[in-house]
Amino acid sequence: MQEADSRIGKFYDKIDLSFPVGNIRCHALKFSFERLERSFPSHSHSNNSWEIHYIPYGKGTITLDHEICRVGPGSFFINGPHMEHSQTPDVRDPMTEYCIYLKFDPKSRPLIQKQNPEYLNYFFETDKYVGSDKQNMHPLMQFLFKELENKDIGYHSLLASLLTQLIVLVVRNLDLPGKKEPAAESSVADRSYLIVEESFLYEYQDLTLDKLASRLGLSHRQTERLLQKHYGRTFLQKKFEAKMSAALPLLEDLSNSITDISMMLGYSSVEHFSAAFRRYYGMSAREWRRRCT
Repeated sequence: MQEADSRIGKFYDKIDLSFPVGNIRCHALKFSFERLERSFPSHSHSNNSWEIHYIPYGKGTITLDHEICRVGPGSFFINGPHMEHSQTPDVRDPMTEYCIYLKFDPKSRPLIQKQNPEYLNYFFETDKYVGSDKQNMHPLMQFLFKELENKDIGYHSLLASLLTQLIVLVVRNLDLPGKKEPAAESSVADRSYLIVEESFLYEYQDLTLDKLASRLGLSHRQTERLLQKHYGRTFLQKKFEAKMSAALPLLEDLSNSITDISMMLGYSSVEHFSAAFRRYYGMSAREWRRRCT
């Protein structure tokens, strides 16, 4: 069935689209969507060039690196630099194909490749592949060509995102043993900020400087420096703000008395809590509750 792609015969070869993928720049040079009514003789492309072919309808044969393969709906193949390939449509049911030609920036590729996400390294290592799509690439192809046709605002940015997704789906389709991307780990600094923020968020009642410093693996002085540098607050100021922030949802729950709330927040008396709340919000806790209920 071809109703979903009613306008077959689309060619875009003057798209000025260049975008980063990982740490390498990619140039999308040609997009085509057509029913193949004739054979394409064997040919190849230049350095750092890849073509992605997806066949939603019809049948035919391809020759990739002198190996003949039958293809049909849901088949896809890729050919990398200098990889000889040809295509012959079935006479009775000619294949229809999407074809996307990508060329990557060759500058310092060996050095840059070490810094690339794992999926891009797998892609670069694959000069040829023929297989069945197991990642549902067709809707992505349809969406991509719709953007090419309509050229709505922001379509260049959206095309870059869609092409990056396409490369990921291609790699996921490859039959590569042990193909997993290492989980990204946060930096020590990022984990420190998370420890700080979650400690004040959940333990505002009884959090101490000693406890926080121990979690961070820092001295008291280093912990205070970190808080001043990244939050502009001392430990006591951060703890005070955390208590005042926690007070508001507690006050919204009318089943909590002001006395109960002061105990929940770790204050020794309701008078201490009331004075702290007035100092921070400029009104009493009872007045704030009346305004919000």
